[in-house]
Amino acid sequence: MQTGAFATSALHNAVNGHSGRQHTLSMLKTRVLAGITMSLALAFSLAACGAKADDDDEGGGSSAKSCVDTSGATVKVGFLNSLSGTMSISEKTVADSLNLAVSEINAAGGVMGKKLEVVQEDGASEPKIFAEKATKLIQSDCVAAVFGGWTSSSRKAMLPVFESNDSLLFYPVQYEGLESSPNIFYTGATTNQQIIPALDYLKGEGVKSIFLVGSDYVFPRTANKIINAYAKANGIEVKGEEYAPLGATEFSTIVNKVKSADADAVFNTLNGDSNVAFFKQYKNVGLTAAAMPVVSVSIAEEEVAGVGIDNLKGQLTAWNYYQTVNNPANTKFVKAFKAKYGNDRPTSDPMEAAYTSVYLYKGMVEKAGSFDVAKVQAAAGGVTFDAPEGKVTVNGENHHIAKTFLMGEVGADGLITTVWSSPAPIEPDPFLKSYPWAAGIGG
Repeated sequence: MQTGAFATSALHNAVNGHSGRQHTLSMLKTRVLAGITMSLALAFSLAACGAKADDDDEGGGSSAKSCVDTSGATVKVGFLNSLSGTMSISEKTVADSLNLAVSEINAAGGVMGKKLEVVQEDGASEPKIFAEKATKLIQSDCVAAVFGGWTSSSRKAMLPVFESNDSLLFYPVQYEGLESSPNIFYTGATTNQQIIPALDYLKGEGVKSIFLVGSDYVFPRTANKIINAYAKANGIEVKGEEYAPLGATEFSTIVNKVKSADADAVFNTLNGDSNVAFFKQYKNVGLTAAAMPVVSVSIAEEEVAGVGIDNLKGQLTAWNYYQTVNNPANTKFVKAFKAKYGNDRPTSDPMEAAYTSVYLYKGMVEKAGSFDVAKVQAAAGGVTFDAPEGKVTVNGENHHIAKTFLMGEVGADGLITTVWSSPAPIEPDPFLKSYPWAAGIGG
């Protein structure tokens, strides 16, 4: 676990580690040590290609090599989204919202007077490819930050890439929590901002039993571990737990098990286009929102059309943003998105979180007065943005943001309206430290 103040300079520690013995060294040895230190500093300076992000800063900066060039009128940023494969149904809209944010920022003068130049890559719905493309963006394209990823598998694959290269990833999707990295900013919800309040809602509605259905990878498995712990502590029976491979299209066996279990509700952590097959087959066996409602944590407005309104009408969703959120910032955002991409294109939670992440990055850089990673990290805490979901603030310790929970219902028009919300923004608690029933889950 990595939180709080992050890595200090290895060179600084190496020199200071000898401070207690300097009184016994001769003047010659002292001069030799100083000469070595200066040589090492020069070597680090010459190793980086182009102008480094901290060239215009006094002292400090990351000790990792960087090829980020801030000497010209533009600074590169990377977008890494699945434009192909099973996750493209969800991720293409994230790429669109990221581009909208950059176009708005550039039109307003850029970041510290520099325009953002986008390098787009396709993660192709494969974690290995996400890691490869992240490496390319950092080491070959020399981007100052990367925005993207969706599945937790893709994020887990990229995490060591960003940490070993000391670069920044802005991750826009709700996830299973139990993670905090100095090199990742999480602008989607963590578990206590989405799954736990969704369970609170179901409990408040009198739900006594649930059935768990999910894709077979990191997020659903971990989320369901948390759901099981919550259920045990709150008198809710888990009547079944089934998984399907990511991208699966055959759900007849699972939906028949769900029907036979006769639970009060289904908690759905399926991801990508598997939801299309699941809900069609769910309806085909006679299951309805009225008879056995499904709460989904990965179906937003963008997916509704693909799944089919007839298959989703009346079903529940758990998010922190909907197109129907009523505030001036969202009115402006929705209008701008539709003007750029078409009136038939809805807005949704992950793409709003992605859009917000670019503005938060802008705020961090401007607060730091630098594109240097270490200085951006140090400046991040307390940075705010009047986002379409409402005002958000970065937590400098765990790199998440406070978010208001919204339980939604899919309407006949394909939009999702809020049926219940948390009274106030929920502070991020990725390791569930404030929930006694979750003790031991985070390791």
